[in-house]
Amino acid sequence: MDSTDLAYAGIARQAELIASGEVSSRELVDIFLERIERLDRSKVGQHLNAFRVVFAERARLEADQADARRGAGGERPLLGVPIAVKDNIDLAGETTCDGTNANDQPAHADAEVVRRLRAAGAVIIGKTNVPELCIWPFTETATFGVTRNPWELQHAPGGSSGGSAAAVAAGLVGAALGSDGAGSIRIPCAWCGLFGLKPQRGRVPLAPHPRHWHGLSVNGVLTRRVADTALFHDIASGPSGVDLDSAPAPAVPFAQSAGTPPGRLRIAYSTRTPPGVISHLDADAERALRDTVELLRSLGHEVSERDPDYGPTGGATLTALYVRGIHDDVHAVAHPERLERRTRALARIGGLVSPALLERALRAGEELTRRVGRMFEEHDVLLTPSTAAPPPAIGRLQGRGALATLNTVAGWVPYNGIWNVTGQPAASVPAGLGADGLPRGVQIVGRTSDEATLLSLAAQIEAERPWADRRPPGFS
Repeated sequence: MDSTDLAYAGIARQAELIASGEVSSRELVDIFLERIERLDRSKVGQHLNAFRVVFAERARLEADQADARRGAGGERPLLGVPIAVKDNIDLAGETTCDGTNANDQPAHADAEVVRRLRAAGAVIIGKTNVPELCIWPFTETATFGVTRNPWELQHAPGGSSGGSAAAVAAGLVGAALGSDGAGSIRIPCAWCGLFGLKPQRGRVPLAPHPRHWHGLSVNGVLTRRVADTALFHDIASGPSGVDLDSAPAPAVPFAQSAGTPPGRLRIAYSTRTPPGVISHLDADAERALRDTVELLRSLGHEVSERDPDYGPTGGATLTALYVRGIHDDVHAVAHPERLERRTRALARIGGLVSPALLERALRAGEELTRRVGRMFEEHDVLLTPSTAAPPPAIGRLQGRGALATLNTVAGWVPYNGIWNVTGQPAASVPAGLGADGLPRGVQIVGRTSDEATLLSLAAQIEAERPWADRRPPGFS
């Protein structure tokens, strides 16, 4: 396997190769560091800017230690495998910048999800860029600049896990941590040709935070392959003792679910958006959905069109929780005066959500969960577009105000955030390229705590229309 193929192999295969001695952790780390220096941080021409910071010497040291452990007979599921960390997740001794210079104090300890990855043997290679306070589905900040989509450098990779998506799509790392508060794993995965699972609320620890954005946010991972995501969740899932939400343990390991065919499923599909969202479905996104419907039927699944019952206030409930969460985050930073004007304006809007209105929104979220849950009494999975629009051009919303930006992006990505309100698992599955050469995806939504069915179904789709070997031009 040459160095480029190894860079794109994914963490499950990389772990196997290191364990067998076919490649060393140091070799793999050096491959990624060379690619990062050449493709991500080059000062010549446009570059991706996926990473905020790279821990080159530390990663080499950790790789050497991993190789020594393997030589001594040590076995860990990710021994010596490099992983990137989204820059809203704590690393001990490093500032969690969260897309801004308004934070300036280093974290005292690793976040629990990072601690579990380290315990599994992973090498932390760097932290990836995010929009300021992880607010937007594009990754452009006044502090750290523009992160670009490796499929087309004039387009955004999405957000808020945009740096993570760009890094994995360009073969700069095999997997990267992300978080999803209203689509922030699924959107960049759809726009960068990756697989991204938003797990059940409480599945992966948020600790040291007990909860974020009033229950909207979850931690997860962005990968090239379903098997890589399943491996991550077997390592990282489980209660922390700090999180206020905790998902029940799966009946079988996630990797086993991903490796087991799903059987005949009852699948609903829909292009309906929640009320209050003005959106136009891109022709290539609609084609991707229709092609997936036909594929699923050919695989023997029962597929029928049915719209979820979002009720009259589903979109408003999401918005209330989202803007109040941003308000809370703004008031938690050390230097709020350093934040971008658009961020501060959105926080003022969030301040209008009083404690009484917040409580009403939380209760409305419970009612929404009951409403959409009725559909899952008759169907195993819901299929929708991942996004309504293709990846936007860089700078598309530069200089726009908070409300104008919010209304515009809501129309781009109307299918995602509602499932953060309900807390149930949802994933973006690659669905080919549009006529513009940019990736499109479809979203699959599962019953509460049923990531197993989504992983199994996604693996079946991956086997029928493989996507992991498709690489962005100029990054192969």
